[in-house]
Amino acid sequence: MALDLLYFAWVREAIGKDGESVDPPESVATVADLLDWLSATDEDHNRAFADRGRLRAAVDQAFVPLDTAIAGAREIAIFPPVTGG
Repeated sequence: MALDLLYFAWVREAIGKDGESVDPPESVATVADLLDWLSATDEDHNRAFADRGRLRAAVDQAFVPLDTAIAGAREIAIFPPVTGG
């Protein structure tokens, strides 16, 4: 399952890129599983995803909780909470 990942704001800065394409193993079933898997790949991802309370996600451009299944997804965005004004 190939996924396009997009990173925004300080998440992008911590990882050092605005996105990437990944092919996670079948055991990665949710957004949280994806973050766990990516965190194990290198220190930049680990640092960016350490505090899950500071992260939000969108699957195929729809806001979702981190426990959302990613089966069939094509794009996942990870970003800090959105504020308005």
